[in-house]
Amino acid sequence: AAGGASQEKQLAPTLLSFFIYNPKLGPKEGEEEKKILFYHPNEVEKNEKIRNVGLCEAIVQFTRTFSPTKPAKSLHTQKNRQFFHEPEENFWMVMVVRNPIIEKHKDGKPVYEYQEEELLDKVYSSVLQQCYSMYKLFNGTFRKAMEDGGVKVLKERLEKFFHRYLQTLHLQSCDLLDVFCGISFFPLDKMTYLKIQSFINRMEESLNIVKYTAFLYNDQLIWSGLEQDDMRILYKYLTTSLFPRHMEPELAGRDSPIRAEMPGNLQHYGRFLTGPLNLNDPEAKCRFPKIFVNTDDTYEELHLIVYKAMSAAVCFMIDASIPPTLEFCRKLDSIVGPQLTVLASDICEQYNINKRISGGEKEPQFKFIYFNHMNLAEKSTIHMRKTSSVSLASVHPDLMKILGDINSDFSRVDEDEEIIVKAMSDYWVVGKKSDQRELYVILNQKNANLIEVNEEVKKLCATQFNNIFFLD
Repeated sequence: AAGGASQEKQLAPTLLSFFIYNPKLGPKEGEEEKKILFYHPNEVEKNEKIRNVGLCEAIVQFTRTFSPTKPAKSLHTQKNRQFFHEPEENFWMVMVVRNPIIEKHKDGKPVYEYQEEELLDKVYSSVLQQCYSMYKLFNGTFRKAMEDGGVKVLKERLEKFFHRYLQTLHLQSCDLLDVFCGISFFPLDKMTYLKIQSFINRMEESLNIVKYTAFLYNDQLIWSGLEQDDMRILYKYLTTSLFPRHMEPELAGRDSPIRAEMPGNLQHYGRFLTGPLNLNDPEAKCRFPKIFVNTDDTYEELHLIVYKAMSAAVCFMIDASIPPTLEFCRKLDSIVGPQLTVLASDICEQYNINKRISGGEKEPQFKFIYFNHMNLAEKSTIHMRKTSSVSLASVHPDLMKILGDINSDFSRVDEDEEIIVKAMSDYWVVGKKSDQRELYVILNQKNANLIEVNEEVKKLCATQFNNIFFLD
């Protein structure tokens, strides 16, 4: 934002470099280049790459002398911040982020002031960990690539994946939600939930090669057969990448409930989001993305089939050793399509009834973020709908930073606690941590005092989280 006569410009944090190395690959002098498995930006001069990797190695080794089990996670310098992550033994990932800058003009010349305290370590460390999780979801572990074909194969996979993935990192809008990397669940009544449950059971039975299923509505999760850690990263991929790419042009009117009494074989709205585009084309390619789950023990490789009707999406995961044929895709389409279409309109109807009862969507007077570590459930009224490019927080960045600071405080201790902060201009920020759950509330109330703020938060807990036990 420009302010006053001396035009001030704020420059957001940006990714300066991102690299992956393994010190065991080039232990001798003169072989340092062999350690580097991936380096972005690639056009950096070879010696500078070697120098930067060497520096990180030195920092990690140096900090190990103080805490052998927990080496450095980040390094703060005036101009940037470096984040280190060792996802697999001896494989190091490093992300260097430039600090935000305030650009001022003095005597007609630009002067740069680096904001050294703006970036939250926990947020960007989480972003770096997600880079690995996302890579692993689609490629399996680094070690597996080494077993499959040595350094050459690993380098190819890293290059292919990160070349595209790094362009999707929007570092200026990362916040507390990146730390949680949670899952937004769709609220449902028992009857509809049972309908979905029985639909999934029927589908798994009639398409007997399906190993796991996940069911989403309106970009929110309803049911998943995957392990939590695999589901949370798959969920992130679906909601920030796959679904936004397929926003539905043909259904601008959203879900209009379809009459259930229509005769059997009627048109349905089902379509594949991964795999064949046109089932009537005999040449259609039945290629599905492969994903890797349970990489710590059974190490399963699966085909990811995502099929959608209106706002409902189902992910079917089948063993990668079975190539899905066009015939299988047609069968899936004819079985799943009509049933999913009816189910989607059922959910829609139920959702609208519940919304009428609860009095519709008013602009919430409370802005809050809730996260439950046990089932990864997250709920935020602070963020507008996430699009693929950016998740827009509707509050001032300074307030988001306070939320992040409170979260860092919470993670230092195991006890339950509550933190209340009076922030700039009439804002109060409350953080509550209770039995694996965290709640952050932002209140904008003129002249409120501590007692009133506490009452408001109690009210919020009673209305929004009436069945959740928060310690008082």
